[in-house]
Amino acid sequence: MTRRLLAAAAALTLTLLTACGGAGTGGRDGTIEYWLWDSGQQPGYQKCADAFHQENPSLQINISQYGWDSYWSKLTAGFIADTAPDVFTDHLARFAQYVDLEVLRPLDDLGPTSDIRDADYQQGLAELWKGQDGKRYGAPKDWDTVALFYDKAALTAAGVDPAQLQNLSWNPQDGGTFEKLVAHLTIDANGVRGDEPGFDKTHVKTHGLASEGAGGGGWGQTQWSAFAASAGWQVTDKNPWGTHFNLDQPALQDTLSWYFGLKDKGYLPTYAEIGGSNSIGTDKQIQSGIAAMGISGSWMISTFSKLTDANGKKLDIAIAPTPIGPTGKRASMFNGLADSVTTLSKQPENAAKWVKFMSGEQCQDLIGQSGVVFPARPGATDLAIAYNKTERNLDVTPFTNQVRDKTTFLFPVTTNAADITALLQPRLDAVYLGSEPVSSLTDLNNQLNDLFKVAQ
Repeated sequence: MTRRLLAAAAALTLTLLTACGGAGTGGRDGTIEYWLWDSGQQPGYQKCADAFHQENPSLQINISQYGWDSYWSKLTAGFIADTAPDVFTDHLARFAQYVDLEVLRPLDDLGPTSDIRDADYQQGLAELWKGQDGKRYGAPKDWDTVALFYDKAALTAAGVDPAQLQNLSWNPQDGGTFEKLVAHLTIDANGVRGDEPGFDKTHVKTHGLASEGAGGGGWGQTQWSAFAASAGWQVTDKNPWGTHFNLDQPALQDTLSWYFGLKDKGYLPTYAEIGGSNSIGTDKQIQSGIAAMGISGSWMISTFSKLTDANGKKLDIAIAPTPIGPTGKRASMFNGLADSVTTLSKQPENAAKWVKFMSGEQCQDLIGQSGVVFPARPGATDLAIAYNKTERNLDVTPFTNQVRDKTTFLFPVTTNAADITALLQPRLDAVYLGSEPVSSLTDLNNQLNDLFKVAQ
């Protein structure tokens, strides 16, 4: 165990260690332990596991699924207590930290995964999973972007043609046509809309735009990132492995002043309305009538497609692209998941076989046919688009067009990821609450930049 991992172990509480219990150690005797957090994806990966077993009769895949929060607690504890799985679904928000802690095996050094090619996956996706040493630590499994989910009934009641959502624009001065729509979709307790005389912003029944919190845990992925990027802002000087943060730039601070200012106008839910840091998602806000529309990720397509009203009637949900910003372009964060092999695996070559299979055409096509996510391979992505069109009558191209039109930007991958989140999250929460000004991000930016100066 490295000195840095020992330091991480010392920082964890006893409850974190015991959270792992005895469940899940690296597999033995041909059983490969695989962990994921998304219950929606488990059936598809079970099909992949069955197909893998047919090709490799001596190997079995045991899939364990945990909820998002407990997943990372169990995994971190597993690295410390030697109970981690052979393979796990990795996230870019955690990836850099795990590379630093030396708990991931370089896939280049394992026979089955040594020949993974960047060109087989959506452009730019595979490169994200390489460390500063140039080695690959994750095999791409899927990707995601963001878009606007909306309730068609809310637009109909407001007299809004859905076609208007295809060409919305915004700016940090007056919000543009996007804010005009958000205002019109907002309704107070007396039935007065946000753009009508007599609107009471202190007693709002339905907000025009949903909120998923301040966004400090994921660089505003489903909150403000699409706005900031379409204003020309980027998190760091380069990505991945940037060495300077840009939270002091006007493009970000002006964007956040406008975005969080929607709350003060009654157009966006307050921090308390969404449950604070444990916020209810955009799907629940639309379902309950708290909001008419909201930005969310493509990983939520399946969830939105199943929403019903209080009487059990299926909601008619549709998707629109993010608005065009001051740069004249739309924007969406381009994030992805990958499968990684742990250094604790007692059968790394077998684990690598499973990772290679999941990133291969056969498994990717099975996942695409399930319509839950967009697989990393372009051909499998096309299968997911077709499934949503035929089985759900849902046009999901507002997500995929961002990739086609090259209007995406990559999730920031940096060192010191855990420390960055620990500093960023409370500060952005404070900005959302109004207890700190947006300008306070300049001081935070200096703190984050100092992290790069700390000896590794």
